[in-house]
Amino acid sequence: MGRRDGATAAAVALTVLLAAGATLLPPAAASGSPAEGLQPLSKIAIHKATVDMQPSAYVKAMKSLLGKQGEDTEWVTVKYGRTNPSVDDWIAVFSPANFNSGACPNPTRYPGEPLLCTAPIKYQYANYSANYIYWGKGSIRFQLINQREDFAFALFTGGLENPKLISVSGPISFKNPKAPVYPRLAQGKSHDEMTVTWTSGYDISEAYPFVEWGLIGGSQPTRTPAGTLTFNRGSMCGEPARTVGWRDPGFIHTAFMRDLWPNKEYYYKIGHELPDGSVVWGKPYSFRAPPSPGQNSLQRVIVFGDMGKAERDGSNEFANYQPGSLNTTDTLVEDLDNYDIVFHIGDLPYANGYISQWDQFTAQVAPITAKKPYMIASGNHERDTPNTGGFFDVNDSGGECGVPAETYYYYPAENRANFWYKVDYGMFRFCIADSEHDWREGTAQYKFIEHCLSTVDRKHQPWLIFAAHRVLGYSSNSWYAQQGSFEEPEGRESLQKLWQKYRVDIAFFGHVHNYERTCPMYQSQCVTAEKNRYAGTMNGTIFVVAGGGGSHLSEYTTAIPKWSVFRDQDYGFVKLTAFNHSSLLFEYKKSSDGKAYDSFTVDRDYRDVLRCVHDSCFPTTLAT
Repeated sequence: MGRRDGATAAAVALTVLLAAGATLLPPAAASGSPAEGLQPLSKIAIHKATVDMQPSAYVKAMKSLLGKQGEDTEWVTVKYGRTNPSVDDWIAVFSPANFNSGACPNPTRYPGEPLLCTAPIKYQYANYSANYIYWGKGSIRFQLINQREDFAFALFTGGLENPKLISVSGPISFKNPKAPVYPRLAQGKSHDEMTVTWTSGYDISEAYPFVEWGLIGGSQPTRTPAGTLTFNRGSMCGEPARTVGWRDPGFIHTAFMRDLWPNKEYYYKIGHELPDGSVVWGKPYSFRAPPSPGQNSLQRVIVFGDMGKAERDGSNEFANYQPGSLNTTDTLVEDLDNYDIVFHIGDLPYANGYISQWDQFTAQVAPITAKKPYMIASGNHERDTPNTGGFFDVNDSGGECGVPAETYYYYPAENRANFWYKVDYGMFRFCIADSEHDWREGTAQYKFIEHCLSTVDRKHQPWLIFAAHRVLGYSSNSWYAQQGSFEEPEGRESLQKLWQKYRVDIAFFGHVHNYERTCPMYQSQCVTAEKNRYAGTMNGTIFVVAGGGGSHLSEYTTAIPKWSVFRDQDYGFVKLTAFNHSSLLFEYKKSSDGKAYDSFTVDRDYRDVLRCVHDSCFPTTLAT
């Protein structure tokens, strides 16, 4: 069989580099057998890769140009084969297509210059195609998203642990790889402000970013300029984000739409004005402006954590790393008309230092984020890197140290490096904490939490919600139970008196990948025997773990604590519905069908919040 036209000059250059004695960088973590909880791309031993371009091997994409009609997602059929097929053969998607050229970071402990500078975006085993082993040829459909660069497909043998590159396809690309994509709405620092953030390949010197927006059915649209941010390899704090996981993030733009009329419908469209005056447009969308603080209208909120991303073409997911993320995403997309704002409380894509996965995640949730404000919290997989000032000295972020999360998404924090902020949404106040920074008494974050909780007017905003990623409250997760604490170390010791003093209704946490609801509690004790309807004097906080967004599930302790009202080891999310100032509905819904499997109601008046209960008021007054 002769050499197919998928072989490129890039492959020849790769062979020349190898002959010159080039070596490859190892990934941050040693590759081993597939195991639950490992970032799929980390299983590829890039540092051990060799090149042996085989004339009998071929890999070819059936399209060369994508997005002809402005699409930002396309399916591509890839055909491939070789004379001696093996179950260890696999196909990788690289971007840029010249993944084997250019200088790579070369720590001094590795002699020579690395050959492959970067891990692929995704991969799939060749025998995913039926009869590949028998016939020596096959085809797979990959889903590609517009990521600012062209793509190439590579055929490897030797499995993930001893990869040998044997063929490379020609490059394919989107018609406009720089196009603005994946808009992400978020509420601003005030209730009448909505922000939109998006990604493009245009630097400010190439094209001017802006958003065109206005009232639906209103007068002439307004154009508001956007600010532009990016980050570079030097912004990363460790491997693999600085090495094989690095991919240029492009440019991230944020514009502010201000002075919005409460609950009015607005349209918007992102764009970039080129030097000749022409405009490259994104797709048109619409959103509903937030209610004003205290406004009495139907208000519906979604809360979950730990969703991750998954590939619709089946690639990367051999160890079920994020098996539920697409179910959660799709269920929320189908129900878009029935909620108003989303809180994703940490652990977004689980990129873990493989920067390409942030694009994959923003594309996955774009049908939600383009229409609903999507508020995020910082999780360990966004922030934690040793020796970078975090509370936990572990490398759960793969060297990202918070930079991608803080750049790809807007949130109304005073200091973006400190991931704590408040959101006023109608009858709700949300106090979002950062469990990856110290929250204990005397810290800057503790002062923020107390200020957020203490400054809400409960006459008009009766529903007070606290949220953080790690469990600072209660969870009967097995590893917490082994410690005997049912919490992160020192999780609630400083905060529980604030939750009690300021009468927090519900405290949400992720990190543990399941669902659990407690009774209303204070100091590890239930303050009522009621389980499904709470009325009258408020004298404790309900703690909820909502970490079943999509990542591999967590085990509970066998013994069920007395305070645990409902547990479910499945994928799901929480929905809060405020009907008015006195009535709140809480529902836990499964991602598989969108139906409620746990619920309770709260019915109370303003005086029920004012009444003094244990540790909520000063012990004496001048009148006593």
